Amino acid sequence: MPRIHSLRFGALAAAALLTASLAACAAPADSTPTPSESSSSAALPTVTEGKLTIATGEPAYFPYVIDDDPTNGQGFEAAVAYAVAANLGYAAEDVVWVRSTFDEAIAPGPKNYDFNLQQVSITDERRSAVDFSSPYYSAQQAVITVEGNPAASAKSIADLADLKIGAATATTSLTAIEEIINPASGAQIFNSNDDAKLALESGQVDAIVVDLPTAYYITGVELDGGVIVGTLPDIDGETDEWGLVLAKDSPLTAAVTEAVDALRADGTLAAIVEDWLGAGQGVPALQ
Repeated sequence: MPRIHSLRFGALAAAALLTASLAACAAPADSTPTPSESSSSAALPTVTEGKLTIATGEPAYFPYVIDDDPTNGQGFEAAVAYAVAANLGYAAEDVVWVRSTFDEAIAPGPKNYDFNLQQVSITDERRSAVDFSSPYYSAQQAVITVEGNPAASAKSIADLADLKIGAATATTSLTAIEEIINPASGAQIFNSNDDAKLALESGQVDAIVVDLPTAYYITGVELDGGVIVGTLPDIDGETDEWGLVLAKDSPLTAAVTEAVDALRADGTLAAIVEDWLGAGQGVPALQ
């Protein structure tokens, strides 16, 4: 079977597996850990006393949030959010959701939420404006295209250099294009992954770069003839890690980080990754 079709099959299988997990995942009241007996939510200086306010994107996409409804606890980041809340001592009914853009999440200044999660990579530049928890996920960047495009036959990073490659603005995906692929025509910049995907469908670009979970969903569900070309090396040898975003010098940063660390140590994060992102296998690494 040619590589391009086997990857297409893998993307479809991955999307099917992710969709099938809906049946296995219950609503937050049933599926999230019970509040930690050692946590005292009343002692935490949250933006609303007795509540934990969490922000995510508008809209929030599968597989991170299912049906753009984080209150159901379904989807990778929705599940992470409720697990952190429970560790901090908050029941599901005491979690309040608000929305923000990606740019708002990483901008300096006061926030109307306690923490934000929408696949925000931890970088030193962003640390100057906001706080991060310890990482809750390590993400690879992936190149995707459609069948019949020259990018589909690329077997190395050099094979992509003369093609038009795009990504959403202010993302690690865009940085990966600029620093790893370095295409001759420069990176093609879009306002969102949706805009980048439309440009790929229309032939405006040959390929786009997104994180691997998003690559599986876009190629398996949203694109006709979608192909994952391969994953890219880490930028400057550093793994792309996602953290919960808090206001700079937030009094909650230490507690939220401790919660993420505890969930990593007891296997909760690994279980959530397996539930929602566990299909990411068999993609070639581009060198």
